[in-house]
Amino acid sequence: MKSKLLLVLGVVALFMTSCQTYRHTMREPNNHVEFYASDFELSEPVTAEATVTRVLCIDWERTFGTKKAGFANNGSELPIIGNMIYGGANIALYKLLKANPGYDVIFYPQVEEHKSAPIFGTDIYSTTTYKVTARLGKLKKK
Repeated sequence: MKSKLLLVLGVVALFMTSCQTYRHTMREPNNHVEFYASDFELSEPVTAEATVTRVLCIDWERTFGTKKAGFANNGSELPIIGNMIYGGANIALYKLLKANPGYDVIFYPQVEEHKSAPIFGTDIYSTTTYKVTARLGKLKKK
């Protein structure tokens, strides 16, 4: 009898409690800029290469700061129009922009990837070479 009474009181207490969530947001302005193909001066296709060596699936060179890639993990800092590129190919894209100063945007990059994993075809030790080909664009002066 006591257990039934406690169960009923527990259910009633559960229904009488509430969960409240307060949410406060800040409105952001709608900053929208439109660009057209005629707004850019395009280069001829240019290429750059980068090599990533991984031991136990980790790129030790860039992990401990002996080399910096110049990008975040997702490549969001690189101005790319077209398909987004992730991983080691971003290093080649960074080299592409660095070797061609004065350009603002990478247009439709194409990536060739060559991976060599001599130890049982695994990432215990692997070397991957990325070759990126793209056109670069700079905004025209008006």
